[in-house]
Amino acid sequence: MFWVYYSFKADTDRGPIISCIPNYLFIIIYYFIYCTVALAPFLTSWGFKAEYFSCSVFKAKCVWKHPPGDEIYRKGNISVFEVDGKKNKIYCQNLCLLAKLFLDHKTLYYDVEPFLFYVMTEADNTGCHLVGYFSKEKNSFLNYNVSCILTMPQYMRQGYGKMLIDFSYLLSKVEEKVGSPERPLSDLGLISYRSYWKDVLLRYLNNFQGKEISIKEISQETAVNPVDIVSTLQSLQMLKYWKGKHLVLKRQDLIDDWKAKETKRGNGRTIDPAALKWTPPKGT
Repeated sequence: MFWVYYSFKADTDRGPIISCIPNYLFIIIYYFIYCTVALAPFLTSWGFKAEYFSCSVFKAKCVWKHPPGDEIYRKGNISVFEVDGKKNKIYCQNLCLLAKLFLDHKTLYYDVEPFLFYVMTEADNTGCHLVGYFSKEKNSFLNYNVSCILTMPQYMRQGYGKMLIDFSYLLSKVEEKVGSPERPLSDLGLISYRSYWKDVLLRYLNNFQGKEISIKEISQETAVNPVDIVSTLQSLQMLKYWKGKHLVLKRQDLIDDWKAKETKRGNGRTIDPAALKWTPPKGT
């Protein structure tokens, strides 16, 4: 994706510059902290000095090597931190402002207190680096398990988005609830969720040994909302209405294709439920 950046200076000869940087980037100066290497070639060509990218003052004052909140998951170098929007208001507001650079539809910036933020990081010898996050309401009457979800651009197409979605459903399973993302979904979000729901359903059907397939039982085992299950089955042409009932068709051709892709994909990046150390918060 590209944005059109218009310089603050009058420069009618050059006109607009096609850039991968949002046109409102310079409103948020501290964004430079997150991507100094990637932005340096663009910004130096616009007259910014190289020393701006060292962030020496910031590095001297900031001693944090990981997000605030509680680390509730760790497997290898991947961690997830639960951050309360009420207890860590400034951090969560800044996280939302950062997400706005990449999510045009995002409207929540400052009213973060009713939300919990689940921040995924990748660790190395310098600390924990932001991979992505999702937020969820502390008390959702519609059982939404995700309000907003973002994977940072440099981590896209590497399986992290699906890990975030899977983690949100893992929390729903621990809560013994059926979850669903808040609507409306963005185009990219809808594609990601449909892909996840497809994997979940085909995995379930591949392991299913019974005679009658129940949408209710699928929902209880996977924590996926029945509405999302039905829409996914319809898209796969695995749902048939017959004699007043909806029947789930176990299409072996689709299952075999899925198994072949899973074998080719290998282990990949997955969430290990055993690595979760979390109790559902109460009265937050």
